[in-house]
Amino acid sequence: MRGQANPVRAYGPILLMAAVLGALPLLAASNTLLNAMVLALIIALAAQGWNILGGYGGQFSFGHAAFFGMGAYCTAILQTRFGVNAYIAFAAAVAVGSLVGLAIGYLSFRSGLRGSYFALGTLAFAEVFRILANASAFTGGAAGVLIKLDVRPETFQFASRAVYFWIALGLVTAVMLVNRWIERSRFGAWLVAIRENEDAAKALGVDTFAVKLKAITLSAAITAVSGAFYAQYFLFLDAGIAFGPWISVEALLAPIIGGLGTVFGPVIGALGLHFVSEMTRHVTGRIPGIDLVLYGALLVVMVAFARDGIIGLLMKLRARLAGGRA
Repeated sequence: MRGQANPVRAYGPILLMAAVLGALPLLAASNTLLNAMVLALIIALAAQGWNILGGYGGQFSFGHAAFFGMGAYCTAILQTRFGVNAYIAFAAAVAVGSLVGLAIGYLSFRSGLRGSYFALGTLAFAEVFRILANASAFTGGAAGVLIKLDVRPETFQFASRAVYFWIALGLVTAVMLVNRWIERSRFGAWLVAIRENEDAAKALGVDTFAVKLKAITLSAAITAVSGAFYAQYFLFLDAGIAFGPWISVEALLAPIIGGLGTVFGPVIGALGLHFVSEMTRHVTGRIPGIDLVLYGALLVVMVAFARDGIIGLLMKLRARLAGGRA
């Protein structure tokens, strides 16, 4: 059973990946590379949050920008308008993001929204938040919010990109460990049961409403962490950045390309997406919208030829090699 599996085999690869990536700033001190890696890890965080709800639970959301933006705006506004310490603001942003997820989940699941209806419902919430943030003076309106530059550890600002990279990597690793625990838990089994057949799961006694509500709350909290860290890293955001469709798209695509319902899938997908996108922009001279064209093409290819994502392809390759040796 999952719960009886060797903990070293379950958690060891995650810690090994963290150790390998953690050595990157020591081997390559390029700020350009570190900046790209930090952004990729921010996307990986959002993708990990999405994966809990969509990958394990089968509830596809098109509006995770709602949670990302709520986390970003909350930490920024608390610091700029109320003078709250950056670390306290960060924690508050995660709490607010989870509450927003709880509210959206309650309204959606209590109304019986499933499949495309749930996906469009979450998209509608994200768009409403974007419009409100863009129109409200409290959020800075179209001008956005600028966090004061004050490079001190006490303000959660650091002169070295490496420090941001290590913090982002630590957050991603922590969420991966949580996701591994979910895989091995009864809660994870219930999520998978709902994903495979919600009506059958309900017939077997699973409280599907409560399980989905817990999943979207946890998913929103993790995505809010991503948004809060984005605001703290770039020190600026507006409605288009915080609640824009770009983060919903990337949070959705990364697990699909990397491997839905797997611990490593969102991270592999986010890193792959980001660096392929950067290479494409470099070659094409940053043509507007080229990244969306690329994402669409990758999605079509993955759905047509590799529905289990990169992780699935690697597992099939491993099985063939093992069969060849036998």
